[in-house]
Amino acid sequence: MHDIKFPKKLDEEIGEYIKKNKLSGQKAKKLKERILEEYKKRLYYPEEPVGIITAQSLSEPATQMTMRTYHFAGTAGIQVTLGLPRLLEIFDAKKEPETPTMTIYIDKKYQNEAKITKIAGMIKEVKLKDVVTTSVMDILNLVIKFKLNKEKLSDLGIEMKKIPSKVKLKNIDMSIERDTLIVTAKKENTNIHKLRYKILESHVSGIKNISQVIVTKNENAEWVISTLGSNLKKVCEIEGVDPTRTTTNNIFEIYNVFGVEAARNAIIKEAMHTIEEQGLGVDIRYVMLLADLMTYKGTIMGIGRYGIAGNKPSVLARASFEETKKHLVEAAIKGIKDTLEGSVENIIMNKVAPMGTGSFTLVGKLPKMPESLKKEYEKKAKKLAEDREKAEIERKRRIEDALKAEQEEQQDINDEEVREEKEKDKADNEIKSKETKAKNKTTKAKTAKGEKKETVQKNKKK
Repeated sequence: MHDIKFPKKLDEEIGEYIKKNKLSGQKAKKLKERILEEYKKRLYYPEEPVGIITAQSLSEPATQMTMRTYHFAGTAGIQVTLGLPRLLEIFDAKKEPETPTMTIYIDKKYQNEAKITKIAGMIKEVKLKDVVTTSVMDILNLVIKFKLNKEKLSDLGIEMKKIPSKVKLKNIDMSIERDTLIVTAKKENTNIHKLRYKILESHVSGIKNISQVIVTKNENAEWVISTLGSNLKKVCEIEGVDPTRTTTNNIFEIYNVFGVEAARNAIIKEAMHTIEEQGLGVDIRYVMLLADLMTYKGTIMGIGRYGIAGNKPSVLARASFEETKKHLVEAAIKGIKDTLEGSVENIIMNKVAPMGTGSFTLVGKLPKMPESLKKEYEKKAKKLAEDREKAEIERKRRIEDALKAEQEEQQDINDEEVREEKEKDKADNEIKSKETKAKNKTTKAKTAKGEKKETVQKNKKK
């Protein structure tokens, strides 16, 4: 880190600054030392996991953001989505923002109120309903009559005769009678109420999708047009508009008109504006890294399953985010191999992630050991081996003693059980012997009594 030098471009910029401000040698030296000190602080070490740090540094402050809309200062009526919803619009790469707006800068020669008002009139979309005062429907004859506001048409520079050609609807006839536009439906089953609504919503002049235009002066006392609605390509074609500074919050419009590099810068600018407006401090390098990731393929990708996360080369990394079954089945069918080059897949496989110190393998040749050290090492190794052998013999002896003691204890238990069993059998035999003697005695008594009874009966018979 001590031999770090400035990049060529930065070195040139410092040189230009020193030359422009006519700094002396000592002051120029101090300036370079201070810039180099700050530059070193902003460098990262090889294989530092900048992606993980970026994710944490952006997502944590985002949790502090509010869910709200914000009014342009001094321009009542125009609302711009800010806070967390706007940040999600940017990073999810939504095709259309919720509140598209433009900031239109005007060339110096058009910087007066009359000219800029004319340009604003050319930009704002005018629908037929904006120049109609009243409308009358003839339901039986399927005819609608619209009374036009001549003054408004004149102010907007719209010719009344050209209105029928500007309303692009099928199956109707249109004509102008004095200051009235007459519309007749050709089909009998036409819903006249729906037809009236479609005609009133028809585009007459200006640029489509730009519903509101506000002319203000910025901090440099320069006339600027703010709009609700966006159409960058059409606006840049208007004479007097400065296309080099005119911008929109619709990143895809910038991509289509100016290319992917301009879209990357727009992502950074819009994200930083949204974060800073909330009073949060996030290093711009994190936003720049995410913007690079979103645009490195030449298109704008969101961070979701159909963008960055869904286009990772690793099957396991894709499966760990969303649609796990889909990615694993697809990989199994196609026979896709995972080379385990990223952090996510290595963590899943319980391997060292290739970042930080895990990115390097140490390779080296050990120096030859001096003879004196070698002998001392061998002596110590021999002693260590003998100690290990003695310890092993002692361990085995202890195990044998423990087994022998256990066997003896088990034998004593077995002998005790046998003795108890014998005593139990002896007691049972004694009980049985007593019961047998008692039974025999009872039997003899019964037999003697029976014999005596029989003798008595025989004597009686005699």
